[in-house]
Amino acid sequence: MIIDSHTHYNHKQFNEDQETLLNALPSQGISTVINIGYDLESSQASVEMAEAYPHVYATVGVHPHDAKTINEQVLKALEDLCTHKKVVAFGEIGLDFFHNFSPAHVQRKGFNHQLALAHKVNLPVVIHSRDANDEVFNMIEASSVRRGVIHSFSGDTALALKYVELGFYIGISGVITFDKSGKLQDTVAAIPLSSMLLETDCPYLTPKPYRGKRNNSTYLTFVAAEIAKIKGITAEAVYAQTSKNTKCLFGLGDSV
Repeated sequence: MIIDSHTHYNHKQFNEDQETLLNALPSQGISTVINIGYDLESSQASVEMAEAYPHVYATVGVHPHDAKTINEQVLKALEDLCTHKKVVAFGEIGLDFFHNFSPAHVQRKGFNHQLALAHKVNLPVVIHSRDANDEVFNMIEASSVRRGVIHSFSGDTALALKYVELGFYIGISGVITFDKSGKLQDTVAAIPLSSMLLETDCPYLTPKPYRGKRNNSTYLTFVAAEIAKIKGITAEAVYAQTSKNTKCLFGLGDSV
């Protein structure tokens, strides 16, 4: 059974078939999905989804794109959501200096506030980092947070190894199957399988051969196959170890 550690099934692209798709996942080999919050509304929706489906768990947080929405009321609402039994992490949080939908200084302030809140509620973090790799690492290192995953890792091998040393996992998405993924393939070769999580980021980052279409958790087979090829192991070994890693990070236990 496969665990998808990063999904967005409350995205509008799933409006028409969300229920059908989610209900079918266990019979298609996907035992568990972690649905990721990216603002207050989506965080609340993720919790509601987790309540409705036994195999769905939720995270809560505000993505750097929406950092400008963070205020005391939003932080309090997120903290309240963290008390729900199926909320397993704080995120997706971090910095994104590619789009800059929120000003850089606002992103930094929001990231710091949310790192502090994650530490307060004793939850691991799900980190978004785009065109801000060194700064994100430095801010995490300066915080008290030492549990989390770097979502759809895009840095170099040296940075990945620094995160592993810090106690973080590296999220491997469909990007590993792209033609220009040499840097990520080098990273996968260098870091231990015990430090990797499988993720889709669906509906985004669809792997080959379905690139350009809507992603879903069943396409993790292509991600695992590429990791297995790089590591010289079986896909089943990838499923087993990454599932173990995901359970460990998010405190899911052996029943999942």
